[in-house]
Amino acid sequence: MFVRYRLLSKLVAMWKKGELLESIDSMPYEMYPRNQKPKGRCCIHKERAVVKYKTMAMLGFTMKDEVNEMDSLSTYAKRMLERKEVDMQNGAVLHVMDEACSSCVKINYEVSNLCRGCVARPCYTNCPKDAIYYDKDGKAHIDHDKCISCGKCHQVCPYHAIIYMPVPCEEACPVKAISKDEYGIEHIDPEKCIYCGKCLNACPFGAIFDKCEVFDVLKRMRTGEKTIAMVAPAVLAQFGKPIEHVYGALKAIGFNDIIEVAYGAEETIRREAEELKEKIEEGQPFMTTSCCPAYVNLAKKHIPDLVKYVSSTGSPMHYTAEYAKEKFPGCTTVFIAPCASKKAEGAADKNVDFVWTFRELDAVIQGMGVDIDSTMPYTPTEAASRDAHNFAKTTGVFTAVKNHIGDESIEGVVIADLHKKNIAMLRAYAKTGKCPGKLVEVMSCPGGCITGPCACSEGGEASRRFEAEIKKK
Repeated sequence: MFVRYRLLSKLVAMWKKGELLESIDSMPYEMYPRNQKPKGRCCIHKERAVVKYKTMAMLGFTMKDEVNEMDSLSTYAKRMLERKEVDMQNGAVLHVMDEACSSCVKINYEVSNLCRGCVARPCYTNCPKDAIYYDKDGKAHIDHDKCISCGKCHQVCPYHAIIYMPVPCEEACPVKAISKDEYGIEHIDPEKCIYCGKCLNACPFGAIFDKCEVFDVLKRMRTGEKTIAMVAPAVLAQFGKPIEHVYGALKAIGFNDIIEVAYGAEETIRREAEELKEKIEEGQPFMTTSCCPAYVNLAKKHIPDLVKYVSSTGSPMHYTAEYAKEKFPGCTTVFIAPCASKKAEGAADKNVDFVWTFRELDAVIQGMGVDIDSTMPYTPTEAASRDAHNFAKTTGVFTAVKNHIGDESIEGVVIADLHKKNIAMLRAYAKTGKCPGKLVEVMSCPGGCITGPCACSEGGEASRRFEAEIKKK
């Protein structure tokens, strides 16, 4: 991830100097000159190829956009400059740049040298497919043509000699949307993918990308189009700087104005509260929130019985974009978020023109040479309550809706992190129609949006930053 955003920062710096077309082809060679040793790959030629394809991704291209593998980076830069819009269809929101994929071996269990060749042989007796065999020294081995990766041998070995070896991206995906092709390269199935972004950070080689729209926005700024930044509440946890200076940095980049998406969250709170009251009066057993697009995609693609329980209220992004288009007719709206799933939601919303992640914003700030500390502080005109800003963290949506209704007796369920166990819980709610609470808040990420896959801070650091800023609201 560090290499990826360092690349983007360098590209933005070239853009600012007006040298993108002239300098971009030299990037792979500058990063890996002739005498430099490769870092984890076979040779510098492979490293250069990886840099090329990662640079393509930063320009907004996927492997499906490659016409001729001999095309130079300047060719793609020209195509980027000429295109009118970014194609978000055909699974382009999340994609694998195959040259960067290391083709992790598809072997989940292997016998290590800790095997003692014991007489009991529990691995052999418990294997349902006779996949365990022994060599002349009595040491166990696994026949991977027979092995079904059930893990029984791993569980019963008294010496813990059988190890589990995951494929990181496949292991991270909660809906099995990632699998290998015949060449061992990972691919993401758009029919299954919920765009949660867990694979983005799981891949140790940084081969998985979200569609980048950075330069499409910068192009519009350069031509003088009115460009409005719509910033998610999770921004309070990102940069470790006073929020007024972060907004000042957005103005320094070239945004004409900034609207906090917490302003749109006020409308989400009002509508969702009214909808919950109606559902309770109608006798519906429970309702779930709808502001996390990864969760909404999960329901639509994998738990169709749950869809009827999902709130029909729009997300804060939706209402903010609607307001921005009314306030600034003809403007270009750019939603800035901590996750990739918002890129999918934004592509389907007519009022959202582009989506950046916080990591992309950070790279642009660096590439533009903007010092956040020295920017002119800026405060958006639109005000929002603390409850609206708290949408960014776990329990925030449920608390805001309950406070709006004014009924402390309303019980809720908070599901933070869409891992396999929580998804099974949601399946059970959908199947039985029974739930221990009336409102179920579902967030794809463990701490809510503040710990999204494309955020600039993680875990406790994000929580501390957020709480420090929210106290000022």
